[in-house]
Amino acid sequence: MSGQPTTDGLPSEEWAGAMGQRWLAHLDRFEGMIAPIGQALMNRAAFRPGERVVDVACGAGGTSIDIAHRVGPQGSVLGIDISPILVEAAQRRAQAARVGNVSFRCSDAAIMKLEGPGFDRLYSRFGLMFFPDPPAAFANLRTLVLAGGRVDFCVWAPARENAWVAQMMEIVGRYVDLPAPVPRTPGPFALDEPDYVRALLEGAGFDAVRVDVWQGDQPIAGAAASPAEATDFVLNAMSFGKVLEESAPGILQKVREELTALFARRHGADGIRMPAKAYLVSAAA
Repeated sequence: MSGQPTTDGLPSEEWAGAMGQRWLAHLDRFEGMIAPIGQALMNRAAFRPGERVVDVACGAGGTSIDIAHRVGPQGSVLGIDISPILVEAAQRRAQAARVGNVSFRCSDAAIMKLEGPGFDRLYSRFGLMFFPDPPAAFANLRTLVLAGGRVDFCVWAPARENAWVAQMMEIVGRYVDLPAPVPRTPGPFALDEPDYVRALLEGAGFDAVRVDVWQGDQPIAGAAASPAEATDFVLNAMSFGKVLEESAPGILQKVREELTALFARRHGADGIRMPAKAYLVSAAA
């Protein structure tokens, strides 16, 4: 994927440096924010003892370790991610947790080739939306799964249907020009069309495709974050911050004030909850 654009407008090799560092620096908040959707996907996958699983775009390894517990010592998990920094963090995390049936590999799932037998299961939590050539990438994913196996992953529904991001973008867009989204280009919302996802899977040789909607409240910056903490997270960890850094003097402060006010209106005993929508997808190999 070298040289291809990512959601932040940076070449994908930045995930090996600044982008990977950004994710790692805010790991607890990122993982806490998507935890409700991730848990729904994990429950849907219903892993069984003894299964061999590949976790695509595993990040810092939290999902891989969870799956390893579910498949037990007779099963195994390989977590793969394009970021060396995140893979190293995942390895440290697994060692600290003393989980022996999980391993990690720095690799690009779009072109990765197996050195042994395929996997019973493929899993990915918000990790399949960044491929420059989705048809080719999904075809390669099919080669990782044994016949009769299964894939489970989640992707975001359209940004306009995710109030948590739409309302942030509305605030930022009042002060700076945001680039118009280009459908199906690499980024968080590249797979926000169920029919397109179904076509990618069926074109790659999967069948029995099922796409279900998840809707609920998402904890911005993780559970129990304050409005000020959520604002810092958004401006420091998400792509909005980079855009605003290049804006006119005073703009960043105005956006900060409006974001904090937005989060204050949504703040309660369990943190800042805002509506989110995603698709839970499964298919048979």
